[in-house]
Amino acid sequence: MQVYNTLSRRKEPFIPREPGRVRMYVCGPTTYNFIHLGNARALVVFDTIRRYLEYRGFRVFFVQNFTDIDDKIIKRAAEEGMDPQQLALKYIEAYFEDADRINIRRADVHPRVSDHIPEIIDLISTLLKQGFAYEVQGNVYFAVKQFPSYGKLSGRDINELRAGARVEPGEDKRDPLDFALWKRAKPGEHSWPSPWGEGRPGWHIECSAMALKYLGTEIDIHGGGSDLIFPHHENEIAQAEAATGRPFVRYWLHNGFITFKEEKMSKSLGNVFLLREVMDVYPPPAVRLFLLSTHYRNPLAYDPEYLQGFTRALDRLRSSWRLLSELLSRAEEAPAGTPEELRHLGSWEQQFTEAMDDDFNTARALALFFDLAHSIHSWGELRPLPPAEVWRKALSLWIAYNRVLGLFPERRWLPVVEAERGELTQELVELLLEIRQAARQRRDWQTADFIRNRLGELGVMLEDTPDKTRWYWK
Repeated sequence: MQVYNTLSRRKEPFIPREPGRVRMYVCGPTTYNFIHLGNARALVVFDTIRRYLEYRGFRVFFVQNFTDIDDKIIKRAAEEGMDPQQLALKYIEAYFEDADRINIRRADVHPRVSDHIPEIIDLISTLLKQGFAYEVQGNVYFAVKQFPSYGKLSGRDINELRAGARVEPGEDKRDPLDFALWKRAKPGEHSWPSPWGEGRPGWHIECSAMALKYLGTEIDIHGGGSDLIFPHHENEIAQAEAATGRPFVRYWLHNGFITFKEEKMSKSLGNVFLLREVMDVYPPPAVRLFLLSTHYRNPLAYDPEYLQGFTRALDRLRSSWRLLSELLSRAEEAPAGTPEELRHLGSWEQQFTEAMDDDFNTARALALFFDLAHSIHSWGELRPLPPAEVWRKALSLWIAYNRVLGLFPERRWLPVVEAERGELTQELVELLLEIRQAARQRRDWQTADFIRNRLGELGVMLEDTPDKTRWYWK
């Protein structure tokens, strides 16, 4: 496996600290609003990377935090007349709702800043003791000039940074590059006790403290959006390595921006599309397909019309699964020899691994998934049908592709679909299809369309073919 390391600015062989195990930390959302497509890209990308590492046999311990203490949260809570912690909890719950819909797996640990104040205070105390930080009237700052390698992740020169920086009015920093580890509480502001008085953590210290607690030093992978490279991840390195004297992270991975009309998608620019609103219009698997359609390090342009195409493409994958399940039950046992179809399948399996081993190239992996779907439809038209061995191998490959790319929830893989929505059972769906078919034979298109539309609202999609009508869950 080769991964692009932001720290070295090149692809490197992926060698985790401990053979067979991967420790992975990804910066999660700041919980003052619903997540938008730009947030979702990072979350889907690193969920997919985690899935592929497990597919390759690694045991992955995955940590993704929630920032539930922040200036933005305090401001939003005041606007909504809520306690900041209640507001944060509201949006944490909303995050899980959205993540479940787009099939993002839960992390092994989802630490919250508010639950880790003691660890943060301990880390700040260590930095003070070792001379990397200083306290001024209840504020504690990291002294950047004490950390000579500052700027190594972003490739920025510290002297150039200092020339363009300034101390804001009311700040008491010694150097304009210094950043806050602990902020003195303002009157009426939610705060916690500390050796330096009532206050709250700065933004950067939280991830260093939580990553060190759960993963230790030399984390294998630390990920996030490319907008976090500087200053957030740069500051994380400075804090963690100054405190421990050891390398903090082996591989830094960063995904590219989503753009809309050639501008980065961000709340500050007011051009965001909330993930939940997009998923209310387009199927969540189609949204995930869109987010994985370009290599994760490249920018990804968004246009609502694009998702119409991805929705149609998704239907092709779904129908290949239903056809595959049907053909597997009809095919005869394999004769002697190796059918040509098996050689194709073996080649695609190898190519999929090669694509994902090359810095997690999901664009190429998805192309192979669609090649598989196309071939399933083509082979299904052959007479006689290819033998059962072909369909079993195709089934195994389809499941493997989907397990890594996460387009469809695993509970929907069963060839025989069990009841999933209240009293709606397989037998009832089949009965409705019989009624619909009778209506079509009578040319009663109004009734036939009504049944199709109502089933669609319940999550059942129909596919009319010359032989029969197939159905599957959204």
